[in-house]
Amino acid sequence: MTNCTSERVVFPACRKRRVEAGFDGGEVTSNGGVLLLRQADRVLGLTAAVARGLGDGRQRGKVRHRLVDMLRQRVFGIALGYEDLNDHDALRHDAALQTAAERDAPLASAPTLSRFENAADRGWAWAVHAVLVESFLASFDRPPEEIVLDMDATDDAVHGGQEGRFFHGYYDHYCFLPLYVFCGEHLLVAYLRPADIDASKHALAVLKLLVGRLRRAWPETRIVVRADSGFCRRRLLSWCERHGLGYIVGLAKNKRLVALAAPAMGAAAAAFAAGGGKQRRFAELRYGAKTWNRERRVIARLEHGAKGANPRFVVTNLEGDGRDLYDRLYCARGEMENRIKEQQLQLFADRTSCHRWWPNQFRLLLASLAYVLMHAIRRLGLAGTDMARAQCATIRLKLLKIGATVIRNTRRVGFHLSSACPDQDLFRLIAARLAPG
Repeated sequence: MTNCTSERVVFPACRKRRVEAGFDGGEVTSNGGVLLLRQADRVLGLTAAVARGLGDGRQRGKVRHRLVDMLRQRVFGIALGYEDLNDHDALRHDAALQTAAERDAPLASAPTLSRFENAADRGWAWAVHAVLVESFLASFDRPPEEIVLDMDATDDAVHGGQEGRFFHGYYDHYCFLPLYVFCGEHLLVAYLRPADIDASKHALAVLKLLVGRLRRAWPETRIVVRADSGFCRRRLLSWCERHGLGYIVGLAKNKRLVALAAPAMGAAAAAFAAGGGKQRRFAELRYGAKTWNRERRVIARLEHGAKGANPRFVVTNLEGDGRDLYDRLYCARGEMENRIKEQQLQLFADRTSCHRWWPNQFRLLLASLAYVLMHAIRRLGLAGTDMARAQCATIRLKLLKIGATVIRNTRRVGFHLSSACPDQDLFRLIAARLAPG
């Protein structure tokens, strides 16, 4: 819908010519690249699969906007950089977004989308998570020999009276404490939790569900669990051992561990004092906490420099050289933190401002679905290019936020993209790679 107005915005002249602007261009969009999101969604079947799992309690005769339409509207909007529902009061008339959502009429208004989100419940959260896992499984042509499941918790700051929000002493603010599970860059779980809990709360239950589904699909695949010291809990380690999972998990420093590592730490300190420069060494320990039923293998990474000793410890049941396991495998878990930052800073996963709990969980999952689509563009469309490792914000800026004039008639929808777009060849390559087989 064109919003015609005679009000013009006047700017300083350019080479003696008047410069003015007005929002009267008609069906012009700044979101021409949304076609790539639509293509990725069609390849994965993502939003269609999610919509099938959502219960719709509305009266059929009064429904104007289908669940799948509203789902696409919100997920594509988040990927395009629109975090607020209020944005959709105007965005619902965007011809590009309408086309991506398979519509040719105005999309849902902000109040309608608000009712949509507030209808979320536990069943919706379960359904979306099931699709995330199935999408991960479908991304492989054949079962992998080994996968590494990364688990981590992070803070999701809140500024209102949301259900389940608590003050967290470590983060020093009111927040939620969502649990994420990734496998490489694939998102499997985005589980919202209150902040008045241990970081590992429900981690074992989530792991059991994940492993059960993964092993039904890939019975021969070796599964390794990787996490920081917040997840080093007796039950989790014991369950992994009983069910044949490998693990490498951070272990919080304590007096007993320091005492066991004292000889190696002393040697590193002596070498530094003798002018050998900063020391970095490794030691193998056998350690059993009071709550453990037996001793386990601990790898100690021992550093000594100008600021003194800096020991770190991980517990593992994996075989191999301790230095290699620490440097090659454990330290790689830091990449998961980059994926969480993409979720929260670039796809607005922390926009949990609803009062009720389940709508906030659903908002976290909407951002998760947007991440899956952006990752599909990166994984399938950008492989082998200079942008193969580009983050979501870069993909959005270069490939989605493209100006275009949209011309619609009874036979075709034409997107006339900006001739000055600097990434035209890359856009064409991605569209070709995501084209239906």
